[in-house]
Amino acid sequence: MKGKSIFYRWLGRIFWLSAVAVTGYTWYYMDQAVPDRVSIIENEEEEFSFGLPLKATISSDSQEVALSNESNIPADQITISGRDHFSMFGGEKGSYQVGLKLFGVIKLKDIQVDVVDTRYAIPCGSPIGIYLKSDGVMVIGTGRITGSDGMEVEPAYGILKSGDYIEAFNGKPMNTKEDLIRAVSESGGQDCVLQVRREGEDVDISLKPVQGADGQYKLGAWVRDDTQGIGTITYVDMNGRFGALGHGISDSDTGDLVESSEGALYSTEIMGIEKGSMGKPGLLSGVIYYGPQSHMGDIEKNTNEGIFGTVNQQFKKQISGEPMEIACRQDVKQGPAYIRSNISGELKDYAIEIQKVDYNSGHKNKSMVIKVTDPELLELTGGIVQGMSGSPIIQDGKLAGAVTHVFVQDASRGYGILIENMMEH
Repeated sequence: MKGKSIFYRWLGRIFWLSAVAVTGYTWYYMDQAVPDRVSIIENEEEEFSFGLPLKATISSDSQEVALSNESNIPADQITISGRDHFSMFGGEKGSYQVGLKLFGVIKLKDIQVDVVDTRYAIPCGSPIGIYLKSDGVMVIGTGRITGSDGMEVEPAYGILKSGDYIEAFNGKPMNTKEDLIRAVSESGGQDCVLQVRREGEDVDISLKPVQGADGQYKLGAWVRDDTQGIGTITYVDMNGRFGALGHGISDSDTGDLVESSEGALYSTEIMGIEKGSMGKPGLLSGVIYYGPQSHMGDIEKNTNEGIFGTVNQQFKKQISGEPMEIACRQDVKQGPAYIRSNISGELKDYAIEIQKVDYNSGHKNKSMVIKVTDPELLELTGGIVQGMSGSPIIQDGKLAGAVTHVFVQDASRGYGILIENMMEH
């Protein structure tokens, strides 16, 4: 009897654990199946299907968003189940809330509904040279100095941190690393105060420069004040504003997003392509032409979703292609699409497959998984290579997103960003 009792007790535990696991997975699945945010065009009706395994009620908190399903009668509340289709009609532009409850009782989530104008932009796909100036002198790390007495010291160790930005030296603004080197050299080894921006907060740090074996005074810190590279312009909108890369520019040593004060776009020429292979991403190599005649625009923002700013007339003269409608988040689906690229010297659309779309991704620049299927592009690059970040993704005649990352173990696959996530900046 005792053995049976233990058996049934364990059987009960397994049942309840299974029930909790199934309930948790179902809840997670439904949360992921329903986007946190959708867009609909003003005075147009948009159709949706969430594929929920349970019956749910959708209710609109505003008269500006009307709902309808099979009854085709606009309402502020409807019930759906399974893959039932329903539609939303957006009135006046703005952001509104639509609530979703399971069985009309249990709240699953609120969906933000953005009612917007039809938006257009020109997909580019052009390689571009990027120069970014940091906002302050960025600290990469600290290092040892051989002092004038022959002893090794590391004066900045534990005081300055990787990712700090030195804004001023004894109250004098520091715009370049040359400014900092000069100020330290002129300090005569006296105690100094550095005004540092650390994780968004300003702090004052006391530090004593050390005289090196060469007679120069030093802080014992590796610093950088700019970065440059080659990327791809994704789009230019009707006001001449551009978006590029689809991800931010991070420092190569710290991995942190570069906090930028200004930057510029310059013309570039692709000189070679190193094909990607398993475990080794490929690379575009080229020459960036700096100078007034090669200046193509100005960078105003460096964000996790790309770099943004304004192109000049010289760049506009080189743009080819017509404006294309911007795809709403929910318009982007699994299936065939294209990426537009000029890396061969000719602007072409190459076939890809969108394998996954995550509307609720916490990493917006990884909201799509894509796979290159075009034989010509696979022969040319092996798939996605460094420098192609920002190549526009086109689906069903709309600008859907941009390429952002390559899978290290499979150069034919990578991530993309939804164009609406990119254009929020």
